[in-house]
Amino acid sequence: MNILWDFDGTLFDTYPVFAKILKQVTNKDISEDDLYAQLKISFSHAIRYFKIPNSQIKTFISHVNQLPTEDFKPFKGVEEILKYANKNVIMTHSTRKEVLKILQYYDWEKYFAEIVTGDSGFPRKPNPTSYKYLHKKHSIDLVIGDRSLDIIPAKEIGIKTCLFQNGELGSDYYLEAYEDFFSIIKVKSK
Repeated sequence: MNILWDFDGTLFDTYPVFAKILKQVTNKDISEDDLYAQLKISFSHAIRYFKIPNSQIKTFISHVNQLPTEDFKPFKGVEEILKYANKNVIMTHSTRKEVLKILQYYDWEKYFAEIVTGDSGFPRKPNPTSYKYLHKKHSIDLVIGDRSLDIIPAKEIGIKTCLFQNGELGSDYYLEAYEDFFSIIKVKSK
């Protein structure tokens, strides 16, 4: 099985950290839960929703870049799936530098045949261009993401999808915990 993964909120539990920093930076009377909910839609959505100015966005990015890597924890059970897969690839809006820093810290870079990031030159999701590229090159069987934005391109090109910790309609599979992967996803024998 060849799997295309989203990064933030799918492989690593980054949104709680992002919500906490964004709350500190904005100094607004917004709960971390509300920030988290809007960030789960997308970072750009949260920025528009809360009307966060560019100066605060720059401060947020600076603070995130200064965090110790160990603050970004992988989801429990995800490494077993990475080991199981024949091939894993990543498509994320995060930068290559951010992604590699975290993957190298956990020694997970070895699990990925290719990593397409926000600075790779592809249009942002839900544009399917990056998914088409990865599918053509790696014959993707399943796309796993935590937002509808992650599965829309896969559905458009006919790849099975799995939403992680998200019950929005439209996915082929749903997982609340990666420990359930092998019982929920119809896996192919290696």
